[in-house]
Amino acid sequence: MPSAMFFVTIVNFLLIAYVIFVQRRNTAATWAWIVAMAFLPIFGFVLYLMGGQDSRKQRVFMQKYQDDEVLRQQYKALGAGADEGDATADNALTLFYDGKEKFDALLEDIANAQEFIFVQYYIFRGDEIGRRLVRKLAERAMDGLDVRLLVDGTGCAFTPKDTFTPLTNARGKLGLFLPHFLARINYRNHRKLAVIDGKIGYLGGSNIGKEYLGMSERFGAWRDSHMRIEGSAVNPLMLRFIMDWNFSVKKPIDRLEMHPKYFKTHSSAPGAKVQILSSGPDTRDPHVLHGFCEMIMHAKKSIFIQTPYFVPDDALFTCLRIAALRGVDVRIMYPGKPDHPFVYWASSSYMGELMCAGARGFEYIEGFIHCKTIMVDSQLCAIGTANMDVRSFKINFETHAFITDAAHTQALEAAFAQDEKRCRPLTTEQYEQRGKVTKIKESVSRLFSPLL
Repeated sequence: MPSAMFFVTIVNFLLIAYVIFVQRRNTAATWAWIVAMAFLPIFGFVLYLMGGQDSRKQRVFMQKYQDDEVLRQQYKALGAGADEGDATADNALTLFYDGKEKFDALLEDIANAQEFIFVQYYIFRGDEIGRRLVRKLAERAMDGLDVRLLVDGTGCAFTPKDTFTPLTNARGKLGLFLPHFLARINYRNHRKLAVIDGKIGYLGGSNIGKEYLGMSERFGAWRDSHMRIEGSAVNPLMLRFIMDWNFSVKKPIDRLEMHPKYFKTHSSAPGAKVQILSSGPDTRDPHVLHGFCEMIMHAKKSIFIQTPYFVPDDALFTCLRIAALRGVDVRIMYPGKPDHPFVYWASSSYMGELMCAGARGFEYIEGFIHCKTIMVDSQLCAIGTANMDVRSFKINFETHAFITDAAHTQALEAAFAQDEKRCRPLTTEQYEQRGKVTKIKESVSRLFSPLL
């Protein structure tokens, strides 16, 4: 009789064939999953079910894309203003360098709201910070404002349900983006944005929870970047919220509500030039990745990047390497105290290769750095929700602001310079002298980087 191992081998072979021929995907990711399933029979496929692509979900997201396009055409027909991809030049920006500054400003704007408050977060903790924000939202809902809170099902999988009870009891509206199922880690709505009265928008890296205010014993000091916007760039943030809201709830916002209640006419006063781009399974192109690549390709003097996870895809990595080889001052900063070891070792591998091309690397060691920023030539910058990794570019739902403004770019560069003092500089000499165990960790982590 055939042994149990024989049956396991046959089943595993069929599962691998399924990944190759049925779940068509990026070649690098396919090979990474094949290796995982070959070395971890059956269990590797369980991991695939948790973290792999899902053809059924892809069809759902294609329907979302089509629905979003219908909404976008209605929006344009109403003449409501700028859309995603449109660059507007009347924006007043306020930059935040830590979560407390941003949280306090958000609470103040919520307290002063007159018509509506729309808030969207990937992680919304049920700790004292999350409950404080819910109480404030509930107060404004009791005042008669249209208050809507949208959270991600996976990011809030362990948030107690009673966290949001004060809001729903006050007739505020709560939406859950893709309820958590089977511990699936893909298709996360990683966006962190807020829109108040159609006049004020927030976008950046900071979620809602005590760690984002530097109150966590595990992470300690928390370095982040967030932004407050007043101007025409608020409109595409509003439109993106409505698209995600309509996908998540049974009672969507229809076109009759869209204008003029939500979308405001902004002034033509000169300000920062801002372009809002979103990408994810519900878009046909990785717009955020393309925006990063375009910035890097046109850099002449400097490229400064801060990211909690540095696992670039081939396109971005090639752009950075070419920029370093042609003499651009390329500096990349990521955490020296990582929350995900595999990601850290993959980052180290990519950084080592870039340093050999002339780039400079910095490991942030005073707490945790969660910024998602890039600054180019002291003239262009980008702030938003996307990390510099494959997951943000091709799997998660992300939104980023691309800004043409020297003053704000230079302010972010000044913050970068201060952050360098809290870093461990990396050198090619140190990298070349790393031990065999470190090299093995890097090789294995980089092999699986398309899955990280």
